[in-house]
Amino acid sequence: MEISAAGRLVVRISAADVGKRVSVRRLDETGDPPQNFTDTVGVLTSWDDGVLMITRRDGERVRIPESALVAGKIVPAEPARRRGPAASYEELARISARGWQPVESERLGEWELRAASGFTRRANSVLPLGDPGLPLDEALTAVRRWYGDRGLPAYIQTATGAAGTQETLCAELEARGWTREVTAELWTGALAPVADRETSGVVLSREADADWLARYQRKGVSEVALRVLRSGPSVWFATVPGEDAPAAIGRCVVDGRWAGFAAVEVDPSLRRRGLASTVMAALARRALDEGASAAWLQVESDNAGARALYDGMGFAAHHAYHHYREPDVSGEAR
Repeated sequence: MEISAAGRLVVRISAADVGKRVSVRRLDETGDPPQNFTDTVGVLTSWDDGVLMITRRDGERVRIPESALVAGKIVPAEPARRRGPAASYEELARISARGWQPVESERLGEWELRAASGFTRRANSVLPLGDPGLPLDEALTAVRRWYGDRGLPAYIQTATGAAGTQETLCAELEARGWTREVTAELWTGALAPVADRETSGVVLSREADADWLARYQRKGVSEVALRVLRSGPSVWFATVPGEDAPAAIGRCVVDGRWAGFAAVEVDPSLRRRGLASTVMAALARRALDEGASAAWLQVESDNAGARALYDGMGFAAHHAYHHYREPDVSGEAR
């Protein structure tokens, strides 16, 4: 916190700092008398009518009455990383998008509208990397019309927690009634340590064959889904054969220095035997052979088992990402 020459805490932020990353200390006004302090770090997304709104790294929004503010300052746009390859949010957003491509897409300014008959939110949402070229309300109307024409709900994929992410857009969407349905995180790590594990029994293929699909969590995969699964610069599928269905599977997309892991799934009866790390190691070795050196993956915030596995393999969270769904306004013309 900022401390004046006289030793007092001071507030060095104002409404002019909306959009910047800040650290504030506030008085907990719920006590009697109020005496506890709470610190909050995040992006200042609004300061209206005596109330500050700060969006944390994970997307949580914290409402702070101006009257409770004790100290505040602007802090660096991105905290120092302790481990993992250096990367910007935009680089990772584009890399992950190339590794899970829609069947159809269209530009709206610097936004990309993506559709794949509803197969996964990632392939059926807007990726807003920049300016849509229209005022926000007009852009959102165009987005809803585009998805409505395809019989799909409109989703916008946003991110929080790193330099260049979209805390302000998240706040604008929520103010307009858009609902955040899913929050997950994108993690990064060095690739070589992932490959330094046992890989026996893993079969690699360029195709998601019937055996691989038998283990995949999404049953009855359509041709559209197969097109999404096969999309990417260099795609590999891994299978550990089992009796009736594979014991484990995984998918990896190699794109320059990056290898992206997805669909790492294990037979529930065979978990905690190292099969997930075995699958990833085999895919990582192939990615190393193709020149990759860094790895990324996505994990939902409530998947404690996967988070523990990836943490043990040297991965760390880079940013959180969210999918916002359009307001439910039945009967409204699109």
